[in-house]
Amino acid sequence: MFILGMIGTSFAQDFEKDAQAKIKTLNGLIAKVEKQGKDVLKEKMTVRTAEVFLDFANWDAKNIEQNTNLFKMTTPYRNNAAQMAQDLPNFERADVVKMLDEAIAYITLLKEGKVIRKPAPNIEWDKVIIEKDQITYNKRPVFLADYTWKPDVPILTEFFGNKGGHYISPKQVLDEKGTIQHSVIKDLDTKNDKRPWFVFIDSGHMPDWFSGKVGTEATQLMGGPFYHYDIDQQGTKEIISNLFKETVSRMAGKKYNALGYMLANEPRWITYKDSTKKVWYNSSVGENTIEKFKVWLQNKHHSIANLNQLWKTNFSSFDTVKLDIPIDIALVGTAQWYDWNTFNDQRVVDWFTWMKGELRKNDPKAKSHLKIMPSFFTDNDPCTGIDLERLTELSEINGNDCAAHYNNTKKEKEGWQDNYVFGWRELFLGYDFLKSVRPNQINFNTESHLLSTGHTRDLYMNPKYVRAAYWAAHTLGMNASQTWYWPRKADGSLKENFKDNAYGGSNNQQPRVTNELHSTMMDLNTYSEEIMAMQRQAKPIRIFYSVTSAHNKRDYMDDLFKLYESLNFEGVPLGFATKKILEQQNHSNWDVVLVRKTERVTQDELKQIQSYLDKGGVVLVDDVSLKSNEYGVSLPALKESKGKLIVVNAIAEMKSKALSIVEQKKHLPEVLIVEENGTSLKGCTWKCVKNEKGNNVLSIINMGKNEAKLTIKLKKAKNGTSCYDLINGIAVSSQPILKPNEVLFVELKDKK
Repeated sequence: MFILGMIGTSFAQDFEKDAQAKIKTLNGLIAKVEKQGKDVLKEKMTVRTAEVFLDFANWDAKNIEQNTNLFKMTTPYRNNAAQMAQDLPNFERADVVKMLDEAIAYITLLKEGKVIRKPAPNIEWDKVIIEKDQITYNKRPVFLADYTWKPDVPILTEFFGNKGGHYISPKQVLDEKGTIQHSVIKDLDTKNDKRPWFVFIDSGHMPDWFSGKVGTEATQLMGGPFYHYDIDQQGTKEIISNLFKETVSRMAGKKYNALGYMLANEPRWITYKDSTKKVWYNSSVGENTIEKFKVWLQNKHHSIANLNQLWKTNFSSFDTVKLDIPIDIALVGTAQWYDWNTFNDQRVVDWFTWMKGELRKNDPKAKSHLKIMPSFFTDNDPCTGIDLERLTELSEINGNDCAAHYNNTKKEKEGWQDNYVFGWRELFLGYDFLKSVRPNQINFNTESHLLSTGHTRDLYMNPKYVRAAYWAAHTLGMNASQTWYWPRKADGSLKENFKDNAYGGSNNQQPRVTNELHSTMMDLNTYSEEIMAMQRQAKPIRIFYSVTSAHNKRDYMDDLFKLYESLNFEGVPLGFATKKILEQQNHSNWDVVLVRKTERVTQDELKQIQSYLDKGGVVLVDDVSLKSNEYGVSLPALKESKGKLIVVNAIAEMKSKALSIVEQKKHLPEVLIVEENGTSLKGCTWKCVKNEKGNNVLSIINMGKNEAKLTIKLKKAKNGTSCYDLINGIAVSSQPILKPNEVLFVELKDKK
């Protein structure tokens, strides 16, 4: 052990010495290239990353035991935690050395003129403004990125995000009268932070006196792990109202809430049970909720006879209605299940509508959003209380807590691993849905899990994945993100009493991953106009989403995803249509609506599809959809009317006809891409827009498991297609080979 320790110490000294020498070399090159008038912001950031992570490595070398305990909490490293902790410092140092080698190699090319870099904006966060669907700096759109818990110190805020923001909580309310902690009031009265971010409204911590007022049950009927009060309790409204009265009123008009008030952290009201597996964070409800449900049932069904017929029960009145909550998942598809799900969604919408109203009483111009996990929508999770469409409609910012999956540490296999290098379903479906519902609002991922989640973690993550995931997120609509996470202090030490199963193998142990995230952000901000144009593209193909079918069918989103997946590699932006989108948005924004495996819809949903046809719309539908209402009662068939109603069944046929319609409308890209990757499935997703010069700019991400050989052609090129790599400022082949996770960003021209 002594010999091994000596060897480890020797390696540590070698890595440290090597890294310091390379930092010196890189700084020398930075000075020379800067004298040439070239942008070196990225290399300066890399030097800072190296310095920070060398400090982290030194702390880790002195705290092996603490890191061992943390690795034991992490599923993929639990069985070799001691070795992981022992190896971590030198892994970090070696990663720093590799990162510096890459930076030295690139800046040498820059110095010699072999690559050309367009300068990246060095964003002064206190000078950005929020405008409709974009964040603006120096009259240009920009994208902001920071981390949860990152310390507000210059060594970390210069390159890794410089957020403002604030935190308020019911625990700051000292009594029933609404007295707020003096220190909170003093802080707000003197706070003059001009950096934009958001106000975190905590709901997971209640003062001791609160349970005495409302009863302990009310503090146990929570919405998941971060909601420790009953939303159907009058006492809850009183404490929130008092909190807002004294705090929000003092924050009105301040810059640090420019990205809104976050009304809830990961809200969920999971009220179902499953005898086959554990349901995380499920809960029951109180008498207030049950009484509200009875009133809701009466308004919905009007007579107890109607309810009994649908529920197959024999209640004598609505007062006698009983339903076990959590409701059994075996009831999916029944009237009881549908009614409870629909009511559960409604009471949550009612709560946040009230909460926003209280917010506006104290800050009339307040913007609000929620940290919603899109997986509740994309995975069709049963009975969560989260209606993504309605809660997004309630918000002025498209808030979310979106994830992508680099790997999977759960025992259950996830569907993406056979065909793709990362799990993209939640990211793509979630962001295209948000952009369909509210296209003119900022998308703010207030807890980005694009790097890691509870069940996806890899210390040895390929940095190319970081670029792929963040590049995809921004082209899909993301404007700002707070990545999970940064629990270290500037010296590398962890927060006091830190115990977290999300730490081992995460970004605060990954120099190149962290560096690549901010390198990607610089490139996105350099070409922000083109990225914003991609976000704003019309979505000519719309997939119809019915919350009615989602409530009645466990695999509904699996069926929609198969259709979405088939279309996601054709360069045509995809979106969703719902009853409200058809009713409220301009039909010229899309060319065709696709309806697949959507057996049950309400009369109102069917009415809006028919109205779309009556106005000349085009609908592709399979022969099982739109057959019955929410309770299985038959509905009349659609009529073609002025539009076109085309019945298709196979996904391939629906895809082919949809693309044909878009082509007829002349809304296909001006670019043709042929992909060869050794399989029958495409893996490269792409977007194409025009830049200010009128040239096509093409973004391609290889999400497939194999290398992809591409042939890129401008359809109207007379002499052939030339490709210009915008990131590196050089001409590249129009037949590139993209490795998995690789991103290509090129300008296309007709060869001279």
